[in-house]
Amino acid sequence: MDFSLLHIRKATENDLDFLLDLRVKTMNEHLINSGLLIDKDAHLQRILYKFEDAHILIYKETTIGLLKIQHRKTEIEIIQLQILPAFQGNGLGKYILNMIIEEASLTKTPITLSVLKINPALKLYVRTGFKIVEENEHSFIMKF
Repeated sequence: MDFSLLHIRKATENDLDFLLDLRVKTMNEHLINSGLLIDKDAHLQRILYKFEDAHILIYKETTIGLLKIQHRKTEIEIIQLQILPAFQGNGLGKYILNMIIEEASLTKTPITLSVLKINPALKLYVRTGFKIVEENEHSFIMKF
């Protein structure tokens, strides 16, 4: 995959249908297996949470994912990173995480994220250097 063909833009209301489809494709199985609510309203509520920090990932001309990230003085929080299954497993997630890590290292700002315990993305986060610092019933809180 040629990462130079990846572009990121701010999400708009016009992206809501894509984001709902993306969330269903990337999260339904994990949410069901965790015993969490998965109806359309719950998905929409999560999509709209901190929507002002949402960015759409575009590869070539295809909309492929979401990066919802919040920059604060004391930390960078990765709220959501979701990539369509057809584009997973080719290093794209690692590339995006490394871009964020590089940015954070310039200002020595920690990065935090939350991931469902059963989400396969947990392996990616660990391989990239994130450490589990806290946990609750369903999720790990991780920090880089």
